[in-house]
Amino acid sequence: MSRAVPAADDQRRRLVEAYLKCRGEHAVTAEPIPRRPAGVPIPLSWAQRQVWLHAQVAPDVPVYNEPITVRRRGPLDVAALERALSEIVNRHEIWRTVFAVEDGEPVQRTAPPWRWTLPVVDLRGLPAGVREAEALHLARLDAMRPFDLARGPLVRGLLVHVDHDDHRLFLTLHHIVHDGVSVFGLFIPELTALYEACVAGQRSPLSELPIQYADFARWERSVLDDDALRPHLDYWQGRLGGDQPTTELTSDRPRPARQSFRGAPGAADRW
Repeated sequence: MSRAVPAADDQRRRLVEAYLKCRGEHAVTAEPIPRRPAGVPIPLSWAQRQVWLHAQVAPDVPVYNEPITVRRRGPLDVAALERALSEIVNRHEIWRTVFAVEDGEPVQRTAPPWRWTLPVVDLRGLPAGVREAEALHLARLDAMRPFDLARGPLVRGLLVHVDHDDHRLFLTLHHIVHDGVSVFGLFIPELTALYEACVAGQRSPLSELPIQYADFARWERSVLDDDALRPHLDYWQGRLGGDQPTTELTSDRPRPARQSFRGAPGAADRW
């Protein structure tokens, strides 16, 4: 998929690239992260735990849905694209991970690999002037559908043919299994390499991953254990403990009984 490019804001791309460069320049040498033993419970990383907790408060609100658009100019082999996406699901355990609760604590569970079959919408029968708007409308509708963290899968895709040489792959992923750095640093390069290999009838050119995200999560929790976090917890409990002043912000309309996350009247209706 050599000409596949994400339709993302240029400024966001530059920020991610700057972050990756800075991270490389300031990387520290450490012991390799070990592979986790088979059959052990997999905790959430601290970043995942934050997202998971927020998702429990508003499970039906897609605030953590992350949409990605990959645009293909030229011919597209749909079967090869599906094989490439299936290989990514097989390659990255986090793309097929769900989040259950065991003994009151959230844990990661990795599902077996599954074959990706893309829903396809063909807009080439519509007038050329309305296809772009309709494609974006379909992408927004798909991006707004909530995920079930306990059942999964936490990734989904929609393929839209806008013209004979213009195709859009709309992906939606939950933020607990994905971030912006992964898109530009891993997903796009890997999808490109895998698609080209699938079109040519070749095997995956990518080397095996030394660790999975679950290995990192388990390692992080072992490094940042209770003893390491205790000074930080003591500090913030001291600062935030006791009675805190209530901040009442003035508003031109009363607070609803249930939070809706609608930023303006009618905002949700425009999606």
